[in-house]
Amino acid sequence: MTPLTAYIQGIGVLGPGFADWPSAAAILSGAAPYLAAATVLPPPLSLPPPERRRTGPVVKLALAIGFEATTRAGADRNTLASVFSSSGGDGFNCHEICQVLASSDRQLSPTRFHNSVHNVAAGYWSIAAAATASANVLCAYDASFGAGLLEALTQVAVERIPVLLLAYDTQYPEPLNGKRPIPDAFGAAFVLAPDARSPALAKLTAMLTDSGAECMSEPLLEKMRTSIPAARSLPMLSRLARRESGRVVLDYLRHARLAVEVEPCS
Repeated sequence: MTPLTAYIQGIGVLGPGFADWPSAAAILSGAAPYLAAATVLPPPLSLPPPERRRTGPVVKLALAIGFEATTRAGADRNTLASVFSSSGGDGFNCHEICQVLASSDRQLSPTRFHNSVHNVAAGYWSIAAAATASANVLCAYDASFGAGLLEALTQVAVERIPVLLLAYDTQYPEPLNGKRPIPDAFGAAFVLAPDARSPALAKLTAMLTDSGAECMSEPLLEKMRTSIPAARSLPMLSRLARRESGRVVLDYLRHARLAVEVEPCS
């Protein structure tokens, strides 16, 4: 595999104990202790009221991290291509659809169906951000963060354009949670560019490897990493937070992981 390179211009993070990228960076760099707390999803104020009322956790999470990353990068959301990657989409909405279909009254709301598709977050992003550029939407189960990162890096390298990567997962209600246990919502977004234009944070160079994936030294963070697919990004986020050069290996496929060289820009 040819190494893929891009520059990070902005980061957005939201998850258990992480309110945003600065709070996550303080924890991941060791400047602040990690205090476990349920993820708080902000209302999607960027959407018009009718659409805002229809959104579920997946859309709220994706919009929150997307707006944070693009704001920090000073990126033009209207023309920014995007890659959305989630291991399963909106589990709450799927649960409600299954409940209706299992009942005697099978009158399913059109809104439920509209929000059941895997690209629902990308659709609401196009409304909230007035985004008109292409949006790719991926699902690769536990490998979804790695698949999304590879897709975004490939677009940056081939098309020489900035790309917004959003990786996110939310929990399922019971009984779906018994089959697919995800304890809480977590999302990470990155604005990736083909060159070191300001305000570049770090240079990434990625390729496949058969080396083992890096773990988190903090037990609670390691539990988050292994239990929420999007949190497979934590080792890379940790190196970015510490502003350290070096190689980090991320979970991807059973027989191939993703090696990422991180080089801070300043």
